[in-house]
Amino acid sequence: MPLPTQPYKGARDFYPEDKRIQKYMFSKLRSSVEAFGYEEYDAPMLEPLDIYLAKSGSELVNDQTYTFTDRGDRQVVIRPEMTPSVSRMVAAKRNQLNFPLRWYSIPNLWRYERPQRGRYREHWQLNVDLFGEASIAAEEEIISLASSVLKSFGATNDMFEVRLNSRKLMEYLAKTYLSLEDVKALALFKLIDRKNKIDEQAFNEQAMELIGNQELVDKLASFLEISDISNVPEELKDAEGISELKTLIAHLASNPEIGKVVFDPNIMRGFDYYNDIVFEVFDTHPENNRAMMGGGRYDGLVELFGVEPVPTIGFGLGDATLLNFLQVHELLPDIKAETDLAVLLLDDEFGNSQSLVNALRSQGLNVAVDFSSRKIGNKIRWAESRGIKHISVIGQNEIDSQKLSIKNLDDGYEELIELNAVGQYLKN
Repeated sequence: MPLPTQPYKGARDFYPEDKRIQKYMFSKLRSSVEAFGYEEYDAPMLEPLDIYLAKSGSELVNDQTYTFTDRGDRQVVIRPEMTPSVSRMVAAKRNQLNFPLRWYSIPNLWRYERPQRGRYREHWQLNVDLFGEASIAAEEEIISLASSVLKSFGATNDMFEVRLNSRKLMEYLAKTYLSLEDVKALALFKLIDRKNKIDEQAFNEQAMELIGNQELVDKLASFLEISDISNVPEELKDAEGISELKTLIAHLASNPEIGKVVFDPNIMRGFDYYNDIVFEVFDTHPENNRAMMGGGRYDGLVELFGVEPVPTIGFGLGDATLLNFLQVHELLPDIKAETDLAVLLLDDEFGNSQSLVNALRSQGLNVAVDFSSRKIGNKIRWAESRGIKHISVIGQNEIDSQKLSIKNLDDGYEELIELNAVGQYLKN
């Protein structure tokens, strides 16, 4: 029986044409965040299970992690997210680092979940974190940066919207407005977080089990429909988190580089470590109307490693959701092959042509050589199939004269160029 050719369920093979797209996206991501002064870091793919048990949430640890016991009898996990890892790294050098820190990474992550459009078990994710800044200016910078990332691909303000909420406000809602104890309040947050994944009746029934009062369940349902922060019930006008939300929304709305900004009490972010402002950025395209990226403030996570706390805010953007966004908005350019020139050899000239090819590469060109015995027409078709734009057919005459005829396969234009000028010619 032959071995299967399909990749592991929920993972993807990246053929050269796929890898070119990924490289393009990652290059844009890096340049966007580095423009804001962020520096790249990385961490091991394997982490102790304990750092996820502490604060990521039971659903992630119990249902979505690849966990195993290693040969040293240690419980380890293939990282499903990056926030605990970067928090561990900051804690390890808490007294040596000069805050604020602006760090980012694009790690490979694994989650055991049902694969669907925009969600895979294996994925890459841009992670951006600002450590050491407690003021709301940090939220403004992070959300401005998230917007700037999409703008770098050619997105316009009407293509996405920012949805904001406050975990502090939701804590007040649950414990003061709905009179829930801590355990039920946390269960309610989990329920709200999956509200859009279940039908309205199921949500109301589960909310009734937690709250036990139909009038309060109705009040909750009404609150979750609010999209304007000024329309919150009178009892919540002075709730903790309201003032910060109003200020942040006003500041973001005045920034012409940011898309639509709305209050959305359904935005909870599933991880237990969020403690204040949370947000998600949604694609407005009807064929991909979903959250693309999200994040928020998590001031207490570094403290779990036994050091002084550090105020922190960050966000994550998955590669698959970004790709879907670029595709539906037709923002993905035609990405050519990395090879600048295909050298197609006549006869058996491989050995004699090496100094010429080396001279081309020394000019900074990426050169692929077809030294096969195929007919020249087949060699040209090979170059075309690889997406190579320029070719040069080389025989003994070209080797002797040190002049190459460079042909553009897109328009058929051909020109004779001195060997030492080919690099500049192609770059121009």
